[in-house]
Amino acid sequence: MGRNKKKTGKNGIVATASHTAKDVHFEQSPERKEKPVDYLPPSGRGLRPVPSAGALLHVERQKIVIWRRPFLTTYYFFLELFWLCIDGLIALYNHKKTVLITLFSAGVSIYLYYLPGEHQRYIQPLEKKVLWWLYWIGLGVLSSIGLGSGLHTFVLYLAPHIARVTLAAYECGSLNFPEPPYPDDVTCPETKDIAAGAVSLWSIISKVRIESLMWGAGTALGELPPYFVARGARISGEAPDDEDYKEFLALQTSNVPKEITLMDKLKLKVENLVKNTGFLAILLFASIPNPLFDFAGITCGHFLIPFWTFFGATLIGKALIKMHMQMFFVIFALSEHHAEHLIQQTGKVPRIGPFLQATLTEFLNSQKRKLHRNPGDPANQDGSLLQQIITYLTLLIVIFFLISIVNSFAQNYHKRVSDAKKKRK
Repeated sequence: MGRNKKKTGKNGIVATASHTAKDVHFEQSPERKEKPVDYLPPSGRGLRPVPSAGALLHVERQKIVIWRRPFLTTYYFFLELFWLCIDGLIALYNHKKTVLITLFSAGVSIYLYYLPGEHQRYIQPLEKKVLWWLYWIGLGVLSSIGLGSGLHTFVLYLAPHIARVTLAAYECGSLNFPEPPYPDDVTCPETKDIAAGAVSLWSIISKVRIESLMWGAGTALGELPPYFVARGARISGEAPDDEDYKEFLALQTSNVPKEITLMDKLKLKVENLVKNTGFLAILLFASIPNPLFDFAGITCGHFLIPFWTFFGATLIGKALIKMHMQMFFVIFALSEHHAEHLIQQTGKVPRIGPFLQATLTEFLNSQKRKLHRNPGDPANQDGSLLQQIITYLTLLIVIFFLISIVNSFAQNYHKRVSDAKKKRK
């Protein structure tokens, strides 16, 4: 009874005890307010990524080519040539002792070269051989580096030389070509040496082995720039302006396997094999003709594989294993019976077969006729269609190679100027 006792307020309003409490509402602090349902975080859609200054300079540098900006490219080419000469003179000045020793040795060698005496009969043949070897080493280097566009000197020079020796060996029945003019030119000997034995595939390989090994050694030397570029960048921490090395770094940081192409997958396989296997993997890739060996050189430089491990495997693979494979293929394909059979098979090609067969037969017969002239007589220029095509094709490839050198030098000068501006800032 006492609990339900009524109370009278000042205004005469009667209320029970259960209605005396007021409703209290608490406001949440701003930090604890829940976000509306329609709130979405910023996605960044519609925003254009701003390329870095280095990327913009790289894009601008790629436009400095002879067919887009001929005058600027030529101007930059001569400026880069000038600065390379200056850098060379500075390097010589910084190594004065080495330069003096080299000049002294060269002076003594020149004096002995022109000094009359019994030694002259040894110097002249040795000079001819050394120059011949250096010629093929230089062609091998050009085939590998190319300053941006490799000059395929095997197809242009070494393979035709092997083919000419092979054709002459079977046509003349001997490998004892008159010297001179061999190796500059090939003619049949006036008398056949019976004691020399029959011509075989292995005897032809022995005849062209030295120039082939020198060419292979040159290609091994030409693989060193990608190795040193990647090694220097890894040690210094700077990113060089090299497309192959940038592609290598992009594959290193790629986390989206679905977007990787087949070529990129092959490059990653090469990287893993070289990194885990070392010498044997480098030897394998150097021995088999493939377009991925530059990537192997970059991988070796990036992972700081020792120089002699890389160069030793490359030299053995390219100069010994791969060159013997290429020599065997060219000599086997162009031996007497195989060459004639191949020409006969071209006659079966629809429409153009008879024309190809007649052209190749004419070219082969003209090459055989040149072998039977007297040593020293000039070769008759019969002007066959295939000979003209080969001449013009070789000329176009050499011109393209020279243009690539001009473009490369001009782009290097642009990078030189860009780096100088960056340092001043």
